[in-house]
Amino acid sequence: QVQLVESGGGLVQSGGSLRLSCAASGVTFSSYAMSWYRQAPGKERELVARITNTADTTNYADSVKGRFTISRDNAKSTVYLQMNNLKPEDTAVYYCNAKYRPIPRYNYWGQGTQVTVSS
Repeated sequence: QVQLVESGGGLVQSGGSLRLSCAASGVTFSSYAMSWYRQAPGKERELVARITNTADTTNYADSVKGRFTISRDNAKSTVYLQMNNLKPEDTAVYYCNAKYRPIPRYNYWGQGTQVTVSS
């Protein structure tokens, strides 16, 4: 059974930092592209950052470029999102996603972790 378990969310002041983690099980982690998405109240879920299975390529939403960094540790089956200089508009539930590109239905989500940034 595939499980993605996020952790590291919380309440932080504007300008602060948080590091999210997503631990995967039940998948061959090194074969999956990993992404972080977020969804704020009343808004659609949006892609925040993505990293390929080999970590050779990363992509970021324009709103987080220069502030957030995605990374992964295939030995620990874990993906991270380092978030610096947080802003109130970063407040959302953050979701981890695992996608196996050769088979699109192999697309899994975590339960989400709340990030709240106070001004």
